[in-house]
Order: sequence, then C-alpha cells, then structure tokens
Amino acid sequence: MRWVFVGASTIASQYMLGAVRAQEGGDVAWVASGSAQHGADWASAHNVPKSTTDLAEALADESCDAVYISSTNEKHLPQAMAAIAAGKHVLCEKPLAMSVADAADMVKAAEAAGVTFATNHHLRCSGTHRAMQALIAEGKIGKVLSLRIFHAVHLPPHLQGWRINDATAGGGVIPDITVHDADVARFLLGEDPQRVVAQMAASGMGEGVEDSAMSVWTMPSGAMVMSHESFTHPFAGSGLEVHGTEGSIFAKGVMTQEPVGDVELVTAAGRTAVEVSRHNLYEQGLEDFYSAVAGTGRAAADGPDGVKSLAVAMAVRDAAQTGQAVDVDYGDLT
Repeated sequence: MRWVFVGASTIASQYMLGAVRAQEGGDVAWVASGSAQHGADWASAHNVPKSTTDLAEALADESCDAVYISSTNEKHLPQAMAAIAAGKHVLCEKPLAMSVADAADMVKAAEAAGVTFATNHHLRCSGTHRAMQALIAEGKIGKVLSLRIFHAVHLPPHLQGWRINDATAGGGVIPDITVHDADVARFLLGEDPQRVVAQMAASGMGEGVEDSAMSVWTMPSGAMVMSHESFTHPFAGSGLEVHGTEGSIFAKGVMTQEPVGDVELVTAAGRTAVEVSRHNLYEQGLEDFYSAVAGTGRAAADGPDGVKSLAVAMAVRDAAQTGQAVDVDYGDLT
C-alpha cells in the first residue's frame, strides 16, 4: 500500500512513517504540506520521493491507495473529503473535525464511496490497554463501578505551538487529550458516556485555550468515569484505574505513545502483575487498518469511534463553559 501523508508533522515523522514502512509493501510516496519549504525539507529528511503544497496533485497519483492526515484540526474535513472523493482509504488523526456533524459527514462520505475510513487513536492499540480490556470482559473484576483516567502531562516545547494558542486550529487540551481519554473509556468499558460535568482552566500554558480539564461522566451501566487532562504537569505521571465489585486494575505510565507501563490486578486473592504485549502501538494500528481495507477485520478505531470520542470531548467543553451537566450528543451515529 502506497500512502500520501497530509501534514509534515512530528507524529508523522516519529511514529507513522516507520509504522507504514513496517507493513509488507508499505511505502510513503508523497507528503503534502502547507509550506513548500517545510514539506520539501521533511521529504528529503525522511526519504519520501515527492512533496507538494497541492493536495490534488498527490491525490491524482493512481499508484497511491491511502491517505494519512495529521494536519491541524480545522483542515481535516476538507482534506479527508478530497481524499475520499479521489477513492483513497483514509486514516485521520484525532479529533476528526471541529464539530461532530463534520466528523459524521466524513464517515458517511467514506461509506458512500466504499473506502475504509479510520481514526488514529493509538492508545487502544497498546498491549496494556488491550490486556485491561480483556480482564474486564472476562469478568475478572466483576461489575465495573468506576474508571479513573489521569492523563495530565507536560506538553513538550516542540509540540506546543497551535495546541496552546490557536482555538481556530483546534487548540486546547480537550480536543487534544480528552478526546483520547473518551476513546479509552469507550474501548475499555464497551459503552458510550451519556452525561458529563466538567471544569477547565488555563494553568500556565494556554493562551486563549484551556490547558487543563477535569470531568466526570456517567455511563449507561451506571459506572462513573473521572478524567483529568493537562498540558502543564511535568511530574504527575499517567495511568488508569478500573474498579469493580470483585477487584481493581491499576495501570501506571500507560497513557503514552510508547509500549511501556505496568498493569496490576488486585482481587481477594491478592496482587498479580499482568503480562502485557510490548508491540509498537502504531504498527498495530496500521496492521488493523490493513485488515479493514482487506475486509478481514476492522480498524482499531473506525470512523464512528472517532465521531464518538469527539462528541464526548465537545460535551466536556460545553459543560465546562456553561457550568451545567451536558448530555453527550452523538448526532445520528448513536
């Protein structure tokens, strides 16, 4: 599968380029960037044959099968729609769009065109999260009562930019991290949040956007989810706790792009370290994407997954802005 990369981004160079090349026959033929110089420099540094500022030029290459989008958030909708119209399969970074309606339109367009559309939620591809999901599904902790997600980190300088100062590009910790945590909760518990309450703040990094948020979500099963995200916490660490009637799962250092962290199961029988796979998260995501394209499996996070994680994040922001409990609006993808 030959790819067009849209956005000469850090995640594209550090993670996705290698993940594509790790697949049998995987290759990146084009990079499309808003800056001709940046795109050319990126292509040269990473041995990508062609760069352009004209996405249509890259999409016209019939030898390319798929498009990976990692541009700023406000560009996702037009770029994805152009790729779908060109008959390409699409893997888009989260959040899919600036609104739930736009994200849903992307998914519907891909379905109508008969192409695979997926969201690059990497966390559900990790060995730690998949091991936790299996423990919950197997009933190891009984009925789930609550989930705590702590994902307050320090955003490194090279990733700051628009994420901390440009609301029009989709900046802010809620569209950047809360959307991931929404997907994690849905993945682990197998259900969609119904109502949220929240607060947000600018705690030292945000310039016109929030850089910290805390929220509580109610689930259809009655389980409660508490979620904490930040760009400003250099020493907090990250992790998950899932508490049930028959046990608890503690995961430390797992909210990351790397295959690291530890998972422990605690029950009446005692504490047990859980064995987890240490595979590359992005290679797993690409492997699942290829299976979806081939019709032999599903994408790790498909289009509706991306729409729903965005819907939860938008509800969190609305709740924080209004000071009221907000029902999550999934549009017509309920």
